[in-house]
Amino acid sequence: MKVLILGGTTEASALARVVAESGIPALFSYAGRVASPRPQPMETRVGGFGGVDGLARFLAAHGITHLVDATHPFASRMSHNAVAAADRASVHLMGLTRSPWTPIPGDRWQQVPDIEAAVDALAGPAERVMLAIGRMHLQAFARQPQHHYLLRLVDAPQAAIPLAHHTVTIDRGPFTVDGDRNLLTAHDIDRIVCKNAGGSGADAKLTAARELGLPVLMIDRPQPPPRQEVHTVDDVLAWLDHGADLGV
Repeated sequence: MKVLILGGTTEASALARVVAESGIPALFSYAGRVASPRPQPMETRVGGFGGVDGLARFLAAHGITHLVDATHPFASRMSHNAVAAADRASVHLMGLTRSPWTPIPGDRWQQVPDIEAAVDALAGPAERVMLAIGRMHLQAFARQPQHHYLLRLVDAPQAAIPLAHHTVTIDRGPFTVDGDRNLLTAHDIDRIVCKNAGGSGADAKLTAARELGLPVLMIDRPQPPPRQEVHTVDDVLAWLDHGADLGV
């Protein structure tokens, strides 16, 4: 058995620790979108594979028998590529996913299906908006230049931010409710825009928004490809143990 973990999430790092402690041969892969990714307790590669063909070749060349897709819920292309490449290379595949966030009493959510719908929903008078979506889709929000955007990024931007009015803060989760409440208050934020990433590493802003009575524009997840999925590290280990018992 040899495992490839497609990472970039808190869950992927937790799985890597347990897999390493269990002595299971494994590799860890980052997409390369963060300048200083968290170190992992196993051999780690950074960067893309070159689509389905490249990933299938990598799986075969490195003798991978089990592929765990623990990428971000919005890394839709990678997840679809993983399904296709695993099928092509006859590798066992499991998705390790977070349960999505759901609103509770006191939340003021407006749910939209995608980035474009979120941009459209910001039509209206100027506001101070916390845009908690990472750096990949900032250009889309240039269509609503009336707002001042607060951007929380993991790395300092290397290129010009494509937004007329913005403030950048550099920070890495997990975040705290106190910290996010202070951030929202200090920047006089009127609204939050975020992706429904789920998990506990970035949900502090939702609690802080609830306490402050702020509306949240929540972007729904893309539909994942058909595949097996589990939601805990223990479930992945049970799957791997089952494979080991079967000699696969």
